[in-house]
Amino acid sequence: MQSKQTNRIAYVRQMRGFTQNDVAQALGISRPTYSQIESGIKDMTIGQAKSLARILNIGFNDITGESDGFLVFNDAGSNERKYRQMILCSIKYGADSDGKITKTKLAKLVYLADFIWYYFNLSPMSGMAYKKMQQGPVPVDYFLALDELEENDKLITREIKGSSHLLSLVESDISFSLLTDDEIGLITNICEGWKGKTTKEIVEFTHSQLPWLICRDNEIIPYVLITQEEPERVYGPIKI
Repeated sequence: MQSKQTNRIAYVRQMRGFTQNDVAQALGISRPTYSQIESGIKDMTIGQAKSLARILNIGFNDITGESDGFLVFNDAGSNERKYRQMILCSIKYGADSDGKITKTKLAKLVYLADFIWYYFNLSPMSGMAYKKMQQGPVPVDYFLALDELEENDKLITREIKGSSHLLSLVESDISFSLLTDDEIGLITNICEGWKGKTTKEIVEFTHSQLPWLICRDNEIIPYVLITQEEPERVYGPIKI
């Protein structure tokens, strides 16, 4: 690959908030090997190039060096704004009758929206990077997004009850301008399917899926793993 091309790949990786080790783990190779790939010393296989394009959420041609000189990827800030709208939409349709939802259950609803959308479209809804964390899978920016929605945007409120953080909308009339009707429809279906289910139930479900089972702790979870799952293990109680 050309050095200019690989330099831009490094730039996008850094914009996404990934370390070389994060990407190397997602590709199943060592960090030194990935470092050689990124610097243009070592070539990738076609499979690795396709995987890297999915991880970085850029065009395949930008990985292989066949592009017209412009990286085809969504602005990281735009991804974060859309992700926050997914959070708000999930609170609106996934909260209990009192309008509250636990922070952990909310994270799972948004995760399912991203990965089920990928299952159907081979493209994530938000493009955020999910990691296998204790209460994951969850993007590292999830907690920051909640803080911004609460403290800066004043769109949600938080109630701490024991060890649980209960989140609710300040007002129900919120714009989801970055979400398509189909995306909102999927989020609504997911929320309806898990309505009345406990946080423990949805955690156990997501932790029984291949993306969680295959990855190591703190490893980035490749979206593509969900396509290897049995349909009933993708949908759960959701009516698609």
